[in-house]
Amino acid sequence: MKYYTEDHEWVEITGDEATVGISEYAAEELGDITYVELPEEDDDFIIGDRLGQVESVKASSDVYSPISGTVSVVNDTLADDPGLINESPEEKGWLCKLVNFDSSELDDMMSEDAYLKYIEKLARES
Repeated sequence: MKYYTEDHEWVEITGDEATVGISEYAAEELGDITYVELPEEDDDFIIGDRLGQVESVKASSDVYSPISGTVSVVNDTLADDPGLINESPEEKGWLCKLVNFDSSELDDMMSEDAYLKYIEKLARES
């Protein structure tokens, strides 16, 4: 199951690893992504820490850690192909994987259904 933040990050738990990325909505809002700054392996993050940055032809956006944990793997493919986030933001375009995370932090995040309602609300307000 995926969980989402109001800042448009997602996290998916598989066993003892949490995969982190930005949502399809965020990727569409940014437009063509040209550069991705990723964290370093073994970096520790607390929920809300700046995890990296995504730059596009339209804007630059910080990415925040949706949960606390330690980076176990980064998606090095994004260095050569940042547009992969546009093509597959919630599958192949993931940013990093975290271990040693606190699963209780997921309680404050949105389910996919709740997130879809949240972005519908944003669309109505804009």
